[in-house]
Amino acid sequence: MAQTSFQLDDGTAKAIDELKGVFGVSTSTGVIRRAVALARVAARMSGDTGEVTILDQDKQPTRVLFNQ
Repeated sequence: MAQTSFQLDDGTAKAIDELKGVFGVSTSTGVIRRAVALARVAARMSGDTGEVTILDQDKQPTRVLFNQ
């Protein structure tokens, strides 16, 4: 298995800590694995436009662009 290290700013480190609870994992590695899997799905779904629209709990859309 490949090993990689990252230098993170405080905001990114805090976001990873918050996502541990969201994703139900206890390690930063678990967060990154799930985030990469989610990004792969979203990128596949973006098709030629490079755009995915995500609906929040209130059905409000958020546009995500992959080709910027």
